[in-house]
Amino acid sequence: MTALRSRPYAGPADLPALQALWPDCRPTAWQTDFPSPTGLAEILAAGQVAARTRVWEDGCDRVCAYASVDDYHNLWFDRLPQVTSAEEDELVAWGVVCAREWEASGQAEAEATLDTMCRSEDQARIVLLRRHGFTEQAVRTLHFVRSLADPIPEPLLPAGYVIRPLAGEGEVEALVALHRAAFGTEHMTVAERLTSMRSPDYDPSLDLVAVAPDGSLAAYCFCAIYAEENRLSGRSDGVTDPVATHPAHQGRGLARALLCAGMRLLQARGATCAVLGTSSDNLAMQAAARAAGYRVESERVWLSWRAGE
Repeated sequence: MTALRSRPYAGPADLPALQALWPDCRPTAWQTDFPSPTGLAEILAAGQVAARTRVWEDGCDRVCAYASVDDYHNLWFDRLPQVTSAEEDELVAWGVVCAREWEASGQAEAEATLDTMCRSEDQARIVLLRRHGFTEQAVRTLHFVRSLADPIPEPLLPAGYVIRPLAGEGEVEALVALHRAAFGTEHMTVAERLTSMRSPDYDPSLDLVAVAPDGSLAAYCFCAIYAEENRLSGRSDGVTDPVATHPAHQGRGLARALLCAGMRLLQARGATCAVLGTSSDNLAMQAAARAAGYRVESERVWLSWRAGE
């Protein structure tokens, strides 16, 4: 195989070639790990991410790898098995370049941090990242699964609360405000949520919210069935993720109720398993997932690079 050459991401025209990497760049069981083909499309559509993405091609112009840094300074990359160790180094080095540029721009409040995630058993990737100065963090992302063949509990709600689909794009600002309040973060923007809602797999009837007695949005659960991911994995999964409850409404069983409502809808649409992810720090979400019958299937480890380390 001839040495690969890299170039800037050329925009949406490049996306099909990047998504075509999936069958060969990951084991079958890992095909839907984030970023999936759908997740990558959403990442690349956000903010200035396209300018922080490079593509690696062989001598026949076949795309063999990519590396991208999203608006939250997470590094994502995939590559075909024939990519050499030296070329893998280029993928990670590109992320470090982006982090250094961000720090030099003065936009960073403190020293630049670059984060990335992989399966805890993916030792080859962990070794690669450590070689570039990444260190493993204590936090994990837990991947939960739940068979939809088992009985699904009734979605029990406190008096006065109701579950319904999101009322279209006009409610997105309220939903984003709910998400930010629930997680105490600036992550998620209106533009990002609209991108998700405008994807081909989006089903408005699966985008669930719990409404408080005063009419405000109290919690939500984004459900979906991604046809391409299921084709790649050979599964019939439905996603119930993310789930968020406003702090003013936490502790009332809304997350569990939304999960149960979402699972019933996914089951009616042919899904045989429900999946979700949450942080190892998010004990409340873990409890809600287990109460709804989910179990941990796998873990993702986070690794971080910091300037000066």
